Amino acid sequence: MRIAGTRAGGGGRLILAVRWAVILPIGAWLAALPEAQAQLFDLFPPRPADFPAPRPPADVPGLAPGTTQSLAPPGAGAPAAPKGPLLQSLPPASSAPAAHPPAPAVPAGQVALAVSARFGRDLPAITGGLHWRVYPNKPEQGPLRPLKEDRSAAPVFTLAPGSYVVHVGFGLASATKTVQLRADAVREVREVLEVPAGGLRIEGKVGDARIPHGQISFDVYKGSQFEPGDKRPIVQSVPAGDLILVPEATYHIVSNYGDANAVVRSDIRVQAGKLTDATVTHRAAIITLKLVRERGGEALANTQWSVLTPGGDVIKESIGAFPRVILAEGEYRVIARNDGQSFPGGFKVITGVDREVEIPAR
Repeated sequence: MRIAGTRAGGGGRLILAVRWAVILPIGAWLAALPEAQAQLFDLFPPRPADFPAPRPPADVPGLAPGTTQSLAPPGAGAPAAPKGPLLQSLPPASSAPAAHPPAPAVPAGQVALAVSARFGRDLPAITGGLHWRVYPNKPEQGPLRPLKEDRSAAPVFTLAPGSYVVHVGFGLASATKTVQLRADAVREVREVLEVPAGGLRIEGKVGDARIPHGQISFDVYKGSQFEPGDKRPIVQSVPAGDLILVPEATYHIVSNYGDANAVVRSDIRVQAGKLTDATVTHRAAIITLKLVRERGGEALANTQWSVLTPGGDVIKESIGAFPRVILAEGEYRVIARNDGQSFPGGFKVITGVDREVEIPAR
């Protein structure tokens, strides 16, 4: 379940919304899509009548994390977080261990280390999107550098006997394991690392209409919005529809529709091996402002605009003949300045009703 709030222009009203996420198997979702875009990192979270009834989570069919809940645009005030490259399409997940390539000839005095990853003890194997690194298990001067690196699902590393640290990254999730390779042991050692990760994909809507790509974005924070402590985003400005791979946990999503006050905050739980599809519903509309000599007349160029709440708080400022601003549902005041004169006005924003607002220059 998620709790969201939208600050309206009229008197600073706060509209609360409770919404459930739809959780589906990641593998199934990835198999249905030819290309799955995701934010990938290598690193050590309206009203009740507006929302559909919750649906139970489905099993995870394959390799990558499952489908998640709907979320909202990003918030501000925290240090910049990495955006990261987009994750390429992932192969379908499998409940069987990842197949290792044929073991290469192991030179004398060396040991083959075969590694693979899965979402959990009884969860499917991860068959794509992995980044493996092998480090020496001993302190060194300067930055720690990997001895071996690989991006396949189940690589085999040939190493000298000794102690090593194996690290695997899967989006924002990762796992680490210390491995001891002995000279008198078998020539191949197999290790399976558990990466309890899930997928999160967020979109936005106004009523039944989907918010176009590029008009909405999301910031993701670890933990609930109601938890105390410093809140720093783990990833910022996530485009709608992108798949984010994160550790299993609760996350706080801030959804920004436009760049004014249409903001919704949501709490979402991501499960290991599941793709959570989240949809955030905004109560807002797009308003185009015009300063005219007469009703229906030509818009005056070089006009400076200030959009304010009824209490006088400035929400948005712009310059131009036809500025467009996305505003949360509510009442607003506006001041247009042109040729040394000021022209005040007022208007009301109704959810989903995009329109022009004319301010008479008299």
